[in-house]
Amino acid sequence: MTRTAEEIHSQSLVVDLHADTPMWMTLGYDVGVRHEPPFPHNAWGFHVDLPRAREGGLDAQFFGLVSPPWRLLRPATVVGWQLDALERAERRYPDRLLLASTAAEVRRARAEGKLAGLRGIEGAHALEGDLSRAAHFAGRGVVYVGLLHFHENQAGRPAHGRGVDDSQGLTSHGRELVDELNRLRVMVDLTHVNRKGFLEAARRSRAPVLVSHTTILGAHRHWRGIDDEQIRAVADTGGCVGVMFASEFLGGGRGVEDVCRHVEHLLDVGGEGVPALGSDFDGMITPAAGLPDVTGLPGLTETLHRRGLTERQLEKLLGENALRVLEEVRGS
Repeated sequence: MTRTAEEIHSQSLVVDLHADTPMWMTLGYDVGVRHEPPFPHNAWGFHVDLPRAREGGLDAQFFGLVSPPWRLLRPATVVGWQLDALERAERRYPDRLLLASTAAEVRRARAEGKLAGLRGIEGAHALEGDLSRAAHFAGRGVVYVGLLHFHENQAGRPAHGRGVDDSQGLTSHGRELVDELNRLRVMVDLTHVNRKGFLEAARRSRAPVLVSHTTILGAHRHWRGIDDEQIRAVADTGGCVGVMFASEFLGGGRGVEDVCRHVEHLLDVGGEGVPALGSDFDGMITPAAGLPDVTGLPGLTETLHRRGLTERQLEKLLGENALRVLEEVRGS
């Protein structure tokens, strides 16, 4: 007997690999209170909070810690503020939020009816060129580090933004950083890395890598996407790729059906062990029509089910792939 999409969603462990909510939390955003996005078309932020996460059936949220390259603020300090904000929220809402760093803790949070909050740095600018900072942030619960963001740093060059240079791969520091993250059992996130550096990092890593939030070039040609060779490179490591919900990068009608097209191409090229959710909620995006905030997740499952994804494919996409990579890198 086949299950309905509603049953699949409610019974699956649902994981999102990237939302930038802590950036807003440092400005006073209360993650424990239900919000309505104040901006036109729900752009920019106010997409994730604990009440709506429960309504959307979300079990685990990887919170991206933005690592700005601004000279006025040290990136390590800004990331520290975001970690502090998450820890304050856990203390304030202990019955609804559990900060996690392992798959076992994610499962425990779900069993206790809490959202598992995981922490990942977006851009190694936060390390400020010092490999020892990777251990510092790992000690504070960070489970992935993205090598780049929209600006170059000591690790390499971005796919888009300041310092773009497609002829350059990882620097010697970037290669050492991949090795150090492997040693620390911290996941290597290849989002925002230029193509040459991306492929180099995937080949170098001794553990599964991930792309926490991206679109797929095979579904829509855009600088924000990754191509089939990059997808296969991630698959070869045993890693996963989170598909974004940002309408500006999806093409087509910029709705939930377009998110599905990106998932389907990723599935076709990488296999069912690769696709994951990587919304980029709260990341200064306009979400796809039909996915205005985290409450739209059941509707995405319904649309994918209607378009022909099997129950097993949906379970893996919704959370099993992300949780498997977490477990393989971090241990149980």
